[in-house]
Amino acid sequence: MLSLRQVTPFAAINDTENKCTFAIDQGLMKEQTLWLHPLHNDKSTSISADNLVKFLEAVGHPPKILDFSDAEASASEGAAKPKQAAGGEKKAGKAENQKDVQKETLLSITAKKEEDFANWYSEVITRSDMIDYYDISGCYILKPWSFSIWEQIQSFLDGEIKKLGVQGCYFPMFVSQKALEAEKDHIEGFSPEVAWVTKSGQSELENPIAVRPTSETIMYPAFAKWIRSHRDLPLKLNQWCNVVRWEFKNPTPFIRTREFLWQEGHTAHSSLESAATEVLDILDLYRRVYEELLAVPVVKGKKTETEKFAGGFYTTTVEAFIPATARGIQGATSHNLGQNFGKMFKIEYEDEKGTKQIPWQNSWGMTTRTIGVMVMIHADNQGLVLPPRVAPIQVIVIPVVYKDSAAELNSKAEELVEALRAAGIRVDIDTRSNYTAGWKYNHWEQKGVPIRLELGPKDLEKKQVRMVRRLDNSKEDVPLSVIVPKLKLELELIQHRMLQRAKEEHSTRTRTVMKWEEFVPALDAGCMALTPFCDEAEWEETAKKRSKEEKLSAGGETEDERTAVSAAAKTLCIPFEQPPLPEGTPCFISGKPAKCWVLWGRTY
Repeated sequence: MLSLRQVTPFAAINDTENKCTFAIDQGLMKEQTLWLHPLHNDKSTSISADNLVKFLEAVGHPPKILDFSDAEASASEGAAKPKQAAGGEKKAGKAENQKDVQKETLLSITAKKEEDFANWYSEVITRSDMIDYYDISGCYILKPWSFSIWEQIQSFLDGEIKKLGVQGCYFPMFVSQKALEAEKDHIEGFSPEVAWVTKSGQSELENPIAVRPTSETIMYPAFAKWIRSHRDLPLKLNQWCNVVRWEFKNPTPFIRTREFLWQEGHTAHSSLESAATEVLDILDLYRRVYEELLAVPVVKGKKTETEKFAGGFYTTTVEAFIPATARGIQGATSHNLGQNFGKMFKIEYEDEKGTKQIPWQNSWGMTTRTIGVMVMIHADNQGLVLPPRVAPIQVIVIPVVYKDSAAELNSKAEELVEALRAAGIRVDIDTRSNYTAGWKYNHWEQKGVPIRLELGPKDLEKKQVRMVRRLDNSKEDVPLSVIVPKLKLELELIQHRMLQRAKEEHSTRTRTVMKWEEFVPALDAGCMALTPFCDEAEWEETAKKRSKEEKLSAGGETEDERTAVSAAAKTLCIPFEQPPLPEGTPCFISGKPAKCWVLWGRTY
């Protein structure tokens, strides 16, 4: 039992059962230094407001940032006013109102997407029960609600790649230092993020072992043993696994984490043409995951030489855009590795003429970042908004019980659930008696369930059910006789509307820029910039540097190198769908003849 003298936010570390909710006054967040008691009030210690928030997040208690100034003002006004004859009723009404406000604060998302995106995102993914925090920074627990979405993605993608002849496998997560360093450009690209195992118990390992940041250097020594003849090709493997990249920038759940889940495909081919065809086939599957499952529009394209996969021949990508933060984000990549890794790992085969050849190789991967992108684009100030095709529960049935109607209502609701389940709809029922109907509505709205069905006594009399769409909160009374076909249609319509809405927003955030003077203003307006470009690494770096300098100097700001976002613009991709480029069109920054259109943006 704690005494009053031991109440301190640092005690959150001892609340392992998460029974406490922490709130910080918005006014305190503006202070440069906070003085707090460590674990007893005979001592004090200093900490910045930002670091206090980070501490609370690290121990699994992300705080609510609340504005108490209005409450204080109301209290002061109340104390100053003289009592009135009817004051008893007014006081009761005011108390009831304060109770409602307090209740709403505890149940609803307090941060606004358009005002405080970082805290809004944190609230959405925790209140919807998608993640829990872990005691190692940058690592998170994926709870069933988010893991089920990953399983939907996995089920679709695994089925599609197997149609292309890809087989499943699993390789160890550890890689020797010798193997990891075999390809110089490859390890240089990953070396800052590699986590090393250096001890076994209390003994130092003779040779450090790396935890896989990706698996080229783990799998390709085996490829060298398995590929001997042209008859062994193509070799097409995929594994679903975790990887570790020890990011030092501020982590963001799903978006930038030290450990994440993904699939990684690795294939070997006898010709460049065969490998190149597969690269695009896989890339289109990634587009389908984003657009057909997650209702997120993406741009397909090729990375510049500067941005391509380290050690690869070329990289193709699907690029998404987060309107709320005005930042592009890499969705998934499909790489043609050329013959470079084959040379390094001595992968050779005999062709039909008996000549030694080196195969052409590909690697391609998609991660749990997909979930974060979906949340950032579709969720609103009420919580998640899930596309029906990946929603763990597509329809939630809530019996609205009054007095003695519970048995009959629950029985009819169960019948409804069975009918929907038999039709292939993912459905559940909430018959918990310790929560009100209003609480349940809010709960399932925050979890993003696409459709809610409310069934009350009057609905039963009229042989109907009240349907509420999460996307726009619109309501409709539907006869029970047509509920199954109606819901099947509604789920498809919601999926379609979510993609169309996101596409419309995406198109308004792409601006054609012909000269440098328009470039940074376009980015500042929350857009991506499509520019004619000379496609030279020197000028790509110049654009990066100048855009950062102009942005920071305009605001008198400095940039923390640890942040996961930057003021600098970078190339997102060279889109496959290229607008006409008249001969002689100048590059927007160098003035040299442009070779292609390039999409730029500030990124995660």
